[in-house]
Amino acid sequence: MANDTTQRLDARAISPGLYKAMAALQSYVDSCGVERPLLELVKIRASQLNGCAFCLVMHTNDARKLGETDERMHLLNAWHEAPVFSARERAALAWTEAVTRVGESHVPSDVYDEVRTQFSEKELVDLTGAIVTINGWNRFAVAFRATPQLRSTKAAA
Repeated sequence: MANDTTQRLDARAISPGLYKAMAALQSYVDSCGVERPLLELVKIRASQLNGCAFCLVMHTNDARKLGETDERMHLLNAWHEAPVFSARERAALAWTEAVTRVGESHVPSDVYDEVRTQFSEKELVDLTGAIVTINGWNRFAVAFRATPQLRSTKAAA
């Protein structure tokens, strides 16, 4: 497979109505009441699973603005072994993985049971909405090769 990183098309420009609908969903998620720093961790973890460079850059930057540390963000890929995440964060990350990988795991009952100990029913529905939304954004960005907005564009030698 070729490593083609050239943007294929600008989905936002081609279908502004669809982009507006996705942005409205994102706006709801961002104001749903689930804490924003946790939502950013969820967005980063889903984007790691989906290999979405565009969203990884965006959401690590957003998380930093909310006070998240680089150390914790670097450990997201190994959150199971990292002692720096709370029980609520762990439940949300496990839920994120299960929902993102729905075709593989069909969201196991033990993951559901654990997330229910940490989130109210409304919070869980909204958390799931956040996961669905970031997975949608990831699929657009990966499919059309959205170019990440990097501070430095210098490639490693």
